[in-house]
Amino acid sequence: MDTSTPNSPLPSGGACRLTDRGVIRAVGADAASFLHGQLSNDVSRLGSAQARLGAYCSPQGRMLASLVFARSGPEELWLSLSADVLAPTLKRLSMFVLRAKAKLSDASAELAVVGLAGARAAAWLGESAPAAPWDKADRDGAMVIRLQPARLDGTDVPVWLWIGPIAQAEAVLAALPALQPSQWARLELATGVAQVNAATSGQFVPQMLNYELVGGVDFRKGCYPGQEVVARSQYLGKLKRRGFLLGATVPMQPGQEIFWSEDAGQPAGVIAAAAPELSGSGHAALAELKIAVTQSGTLHLGAADGPLLALLPLPYALPHEAAAPTSA
Repeated sequence: MDTSTPNSPLPSGGACRLTDRGVIRAVGADAASFLHGQLSNDVSRLGSAQARLGAYCSPQGRMLASLVFARSGPEELWLSLSADVLAPTLKRLSMFVLRAKAKLSDASAELAVVGLAGARAAAWLGESAPAAPWDKADRDGAMVIRLQPARLDGTDVPVWLWIGPIAQAEAVLAALPALQPSQWARLELATGVAQVNAATSGQFVPQMLNYELVGGVDFRKGCYPGQEVVARSQYLGKLKRRGFLLGATVPMQPGQEIFWSEDAGQPAGVIAAAAPELSGSGHAALAELKIAVTQSGTLHLGAADGPLLALLPLPYALPHEAAAPTSA
C-alpha cells in the first residue's frame, strides 16, 4: 500500500491556548491511591518530577477518556483531558470515591492548558525545560510536561503541555509566537498519541491507539476498570487492530469510519484524531485500523468509494512491523 510523506514545513515554535482541554483537580490524602485504582497507568509511584499518560476505561476495557496527569503537590494532582468528556469522566470517577480521602473537581475555570512547541518554546523554558518524554517541571505555580516528540519529515520537534493559573497563561501566550489550534493539532498527531474525545469515547481498547507503546499503560500495576480485558489483549491474543497515521486530500473528523477495498461491506477502522497539514495542502489523521487492511488494497474515508487515504509513517515502530522478517 502507498506510504507517503507530506511536505510539512517545520514551525519555529510557539504557544497555543488549548481551549478544547479541561483539568480535573484531585485533592486529599488518598487522591493518588484512589486514581491508581482507576487509571491504566501507575499513580502511586508518580514522582514530583514525573507525568503520566493514562486511560480511564469502562469495565469492557474501552477508553472513556485519556488523561495526562502529574502531581501539583504532595496531596494534589492535576489531570488534563478533552473538555467534552470531562463532565462524564468526573461524574463517573466521583461515584467511586466513597470513603477515600479524596475530592475531585473541575478546575477548568482556574487552570488553563497551553501547548508549547519548537525551538522558540525551548528557548523560553530554558534550563527548566523537562528533557525527556513524561518528565515534568514546576514553574511559578504552574507545571510543564514534556510530551512525546512530534516527528515531522524525519525531524523531532519538542512539545510540552503547560498547565497553570489562567492569569499566568496570558503571560505565556504573550511571550511566544502564536500557534494556531490546527497547527498544534497536527503537531500532536505527529507525536503518535491520539486523545480520546466525545466522538471516540468508548470505542478503543488502549492498544488500539498504541497507548502501551507511548507510556500510557502499566501492565505491572494492580487492578483498574477494564484491566483484565486490556491485559488479556496484550498477553493472551494477537492484537488485530492498531493506530496508524493517514493522509488525505479532504478534511477528516474523529469518529468517521474507514473502508477497505477488499472487504467494502464493513468498516475497517475509525478516525481518532485529525488535523490539516502544516503546509496548508492536505490533511492527516490518527486512526484505529485492522492491521490486515494496511497490507494490501486501498483505504477510503466514509464509504467504499470515498476519498482515498494514504498511510503515513508513525514516529515509532509497531510491534508487528518490528517482528516482520526482512528480505535478504
